[in-house]
Amino acid sequence: MPTLLIVHHTPSPNCQAMFEAVLSGATADGIEGVEVVRRAALSATAADVLDADGYLLGTPANLGYMSGALKHFFDQVYYPCLDTTRGRPFGYYVHGGNDVTGAVRGIESITTGLGWRRAAGGVTVTGEPGRADVERCWELGATVAAGLMD
Repeated sequence: MPTLLIVHHTPSPNCQAMFEAVLSGATADGIEGVEVVRRAALSATAADVLDADGYLLGTPANLGYMSGALKHFFDQVYYPCLDTTRGRPFGYYVHGGNDVTGAVRGIESITTGLGWRRAAGGVTVTGEPGRADVERCWELGATVAAGLMD
């Protein structure tokens, strides 16, 4: 059974709302035969990444970059997963108070280095997520999970 790994850092209610919407989409009724595994960024391991067939990444934008927790995750898994995970699909969502540019640039740079393939457009939100933002997060989760279905 294909596995979707959601690696997230959810320190705020806004990030939590986005995470819950992504998870809801990834586990929606129409998604069958895909195991969804959730890991906090500080506890996700290279083994988690190697065992998964696709990835969803979630982070706040902190001081112009992704959270230290997500950066720590990438630092821990980059070289152990570099050759084995090339071509695997991923998606991401980022929340920021006013700017997410640096966080997005960092995620895209690292995933390009890993050779991961973007399976859906990233979802970025500044300020409180509105209904349309939550729907886009749901669609992100559903799209990446559906892409793993046999």
